[in-house]
Amino acid sequence: MNEILAATLYAAFIWWFTTGVIVYLDGLPRSTYRWSMLGATVIGLVALYALARTSADSSVAAAYYAFTSAVLVWGWIEVAFLMGYVTGPRKVAAPPGASEFMRFRCAVGAIIHHEMFIVVTGLAVVALTWNEVNQTGTWTFMILWAMRLSAKLNLFLGVRNRAEEFLPEKMRYLDSFFARRSMNLLFPVVVTAATAQAAIMWMLAVQPEASAFTTASVALAAALLSLAVLEHWLMVLPLSSTALWRWAMRNRRGAAGGVAGSAAVPAATSLPALELAGLPLKAAD
Repeated sequence: MNEILAATLYAAFIWWFTTGVIVYLDGLPRSTYRWSMLGATVIGLVALYALARTSADSSVAAAYYAFTSAVLVWGWIEVAFLMGYVTGPRKVAAPPGASEFMRFRCAVGAIIHHEMFIVVTGLAVVALTWNEVNQTGTWTFMILWAMRLSAKLNLFLGVRNRAEEFLPEKMRYLDSFFARRSMNLLFPVVVTAATAQAAIMWMLAVQPEASAFTTASVALAAALLSLAVLEHWLMVLPLSSTALWRWAMRNRRGAAGGVAGSAAVPAATSLPALELAGLPLKAAD
């Protein structure tokens, strides 16, 4: 049980800290973005290398290295999107009163290059770890990807809390693609399926015959998926979680008012959920 607790706490810390770092960097002056993007790219490439190096290692440490590396790769993708480097050809808001189909077309045009970046990076992660014993990084990346996509679809269809205040100023047009409803029909389907999958993973993690590596690997992935489910609930419940990242928003104009009045930060996911959004962790977009 100590191994499971350690993995859960580690996953929660990485989710919280990396989300905060990205929020902080996005709030800095735009003149700093190129340096943030350069740093994120170096970290992302090193993380891909680390995934390859640890893929044949079945030690507990390798599980943690792979998990962290996958989250860092995802962070690189998020930075590239939220700072406007890899988005899509459309960079303006949807027309006022646009139909749902028109909003969908506008949304796709605004993020298509970002989605292609995710696909290419995901294929790279799979290729680097193919048929190896340590699949922790691949599971982590796929959870972030799947839950980020779910969050993005839920934001488009409509949720109570869109966390638009976490978008950098130059990316605020993305909010025009989202509907605002208390809930949509996709939400309970996704949350139920993800919760069931997380439960299965937790049961695998606590099996007494599981090796230390398997326990750590599955617990890390299960914790991340559980956090992604939590992020989904924060999109529809009248709760505030922004205090968790208040330290990361101090450099934003009007941050105090935004934090006090906001309702939720989706990931990891978190940012994968707003995608923002994973997760995120949070986290989808």
